[in-house]
Amino acid sequence: MTVEAPSTAAAGQPGAALTEPSPRTTWILVVCCVAQFMVILDLSIVNVALPSIQSSLNFSSADLQWVVDAYAITFASFLMLGGRAADHFGQRRTFIGALALFSLASLLNGLAQSSAMLIIGRGPQGLGGALLSPAALSIITTTSAADERRYGLRVRADHAARHGRSQGR
Repeated sequence: MTVEAPSTAAAGQPGAALTEPSPRTTWILVVCCVAQFMVILDLSIVNVALPSIQSSLNFSSADLQWVVDAYAITFASFLMLGGRAADHFGQRRTFIGALALFSLASLLNGLAQSSAMLIIGRGPQGLGGALLSPAALSIITTTSAADERRYGLRVRADHAARHGRSQGR
C-alpha cells in the first residue's frame, strides 16, 4: 500500500509518499510501540489506582505521592543512560533486558504487601522503563530502510500523540 502525496513534494520531504513496511518491520514496530505503551501506561494507571493503593496498603496521604515519584524520578534520571546502554550493549540486548526488568518489577509491585515494598519496587520499574524507551526507538530507526524508517517513526509519533490525548494531556 502506498500513501499518495501531493505531486509537489520531493522524495524524502514532508508529505512525500510513504510505502508500507515489510512484515518483519511491521512486527518490530508493533513490539516497540507496545513496549512504549506499557512504559507510559504504567505511570498513568497508577494515578488512577492511588485511592485503592492507599486503602489496601495503609499509605498516609503524604507518602502516597512517592508511589508516583519513585517511578517518575528514576525514569527521568536514567533515560539518557538508557540511550547510552543501547549504543554500548546493543539495542536488542538492552531492549530484552529492560523489558525483563520492567516486567519483573511490575510483577513484584503487584504482589507488594507493604507501602515500603511498593515504593522500593517502583524504582527498578522506572529504571526498566528508562532503558526500554530509548532502546525501542533506536530499534525502529536502525532496523529498516529509509522509507520504512520514516513510516515507523510516523507510526510511533502518532501512537505517542494518541496515547497522550487519551490521558488528557
